[in-house]
Amino acid sequence: MKHYKSKTNKSKDNKRKVTIAQAFKTIIWPRRNLVFIGLILIVLSRLSSLVLPWKSKALLDDVIPNKDYDQLYSLLLIVGIAILVQAITSFLLTKILSVQAQYLISELRAKVQRKVLSLPIRFFDNTKSGELVSRIMTDVEGVRNLIGTGLVQMVGGTITAVISLILLVNISLSMTLFVLVPVAIFGIIALKAFKYIRPIFRKRGVINAQVTGRLTETLAGVRVIKAFNAEEQENKTFEAGVERLFQNVKKSLTATALMTSTSTFLLGIASTGIMGIGGYKIMMGELTVGDFLSFTLLLGFMIAPIVQMSNIGSQLTEALAGLDRTEELMNMTAEEDQENRTIIMDKVDGHIEFKDVSFQYEEDKEVLHNINFSVPPGSVTALVGSSGSGKSTIAGLVATFLNPKSGTVTIDNQDLSKVNLSSYRQHLGVVLQDEFLFEGTIRENILFPKPHASEAELQHAVKAAYVNEFTDRFEDGLNTLIGERGVKLSGGQRQRLAIARAILSDPKIIILDEATSNLDTESEGLIQKSLSELTKNRTTIVIAHRLSTIKKADQILVIEAGHIAERGSHEELIAKEGRYFDLYTYQAKI
Repeated sequence: MKHYKSKTNKSKDNKRKVTIAQAFKTIIWPRRNLVFIGLILIVLSRLSSLVLPWKSKALLDDVIPNKDYDQLYSLLLIVGIAILVQAITSFLLTKILSVQAQYLISELRAKVQRKVLSLPIRFFDNTKSGELVSRIMTDVEGVRNLIGTGLVQMVGGTITAVISLILLVNISLSMTLFVLVPVAIFGIIALKAFKYIRPIFRKRGVINAQVTGRLTETLAGVRVIKAFNAEEQENKTFEAGVERLFQNVKKSLTATALMTSTSTFLLGIASTGIMGIGGYKIMMGELTVGDFLSFTLLLGFMIAPIVQMSNIGSQLTEALAGLDRTEELMNMTAEEDQENRTIIMDKVDGHIEFKDVSFQYEEDKEVLHNINFSVPPGSVTALVGSSGSGKSTIAGLVATFLNPKSGTVTIDNQDLSKVNLSSYRQHLGVVLQDEFLFEGTIRENILFPKPHASEAELQHAVKAAYVNEFTDRFEDGLNTLIGERGVKLSGGQRQRLAIARAILSDPKIIILDEATSNLDTESEGLIQKSLSELTKNRTTIVIAHRLSTIKKADQILVIEAGHIAERGSHEELIAKEGRYFDLYTYQAKI
């Protein structure tokens, strides 16, 4: 099995990135009322936090020297009220902004998942499901830093720093200017560091999605892994992915540590200088002890947000990197083209026609070449041929999972490329070779296409597909849990369950893709009966390897290398003694 491969390339790195301004417009501005309330609370919180350093000057210079007890009590009352205001505003900030941030995350996840499900089948063929899970669940988490803690710290810290700076200038201009030099140097270093970190966070999202995707595959394919004694191989593959993730994290931690250490050093120098300058000014009588204490405390309030910038910057950078990847998904073209797919099909007769249809999965590699055939309403058309001949591609075109490169596929004389997908697919039923079942009960899986079906409708589908033939033997009957992907059922049981699901949906067009390939002889006999019920008065496209199951088809198309090599009924094709005759007689010998 292949190991992880880096998908980094210049085109990805050069893609347009989400800016703070865009994030503000799309995320913060629609919630401006809550954010405005949050900003008021931040201002109150930060102003109240400045009361203590502000009043410390009065305590040392006025209250203590004059032994003014009344002013002391007043001062303590003011400081106490300020602390209470801080506690209340802190609680309300969490209640309003942090909760709103979590709501935004859940809203975005739902929005991204809705977008993902709207994308065409080809997108899913080229993308691991585990990667998509990571992108839906993890990439949007960073936005909490735009609404929640990151915004609070950034705005609140800025307000505190500006007010503290004004008060510092008022106490001593020379000391304040001395402090601003290392602060400015740190700001320049921080901006360069954030520019370096953002691509790292973006790449981390890619690596995390790849590792999660492979882990999901590993857990889903555990039986294959154990059967081939490949546990160690998978362990090494996973370890390689985890190592790449670690190296990415190490890079960002190194950059963040560099900023933190730089801030500690530069601001440490500033503090040392202030001690010297302040001490000198006190000795010269230019500064009181209260002024110096007040200056020192206010300096802490100005510097603290700047020191926190590495943390805040990392949070916002991570949030924007996640939004970059989310924006990529949201900008992808949805399967349902609202502008061109305008035909609504409330009623379907089931007349399907292919007119000069060609199709290719890759450029200049056609898999279908000018296919022409017609399927009358209520008839059964079987597609046979060797593997890779194009049978499933034809079925995919009928199901609108694929769109033709040229030519048209029509349904009741309407061009399928212009038909609203939802209105068409409500009349469509598909039973696949490897039918997907959801974890849950047999009842839940049958009811999947029609959750509110009556018990009578459910029982009709159960009996028509002979599901009751095995559920009657289960202790919990239809409420039996079947495990992930129906692992607790046999292949034949899963297939009958899938046919029951199709019968319940009551479609007008049925596509059966190798629907009997996984069945034993006994199950096949039961399934043939249920398929007769399923296909009655419905237009049916059947792909079958077992040619014995399609003898009664109204027409059989033999597909070879993307062309229709032969067409006709079973008897007509046998009489021709061509490709179909060879396939049928070969299987009969087996």
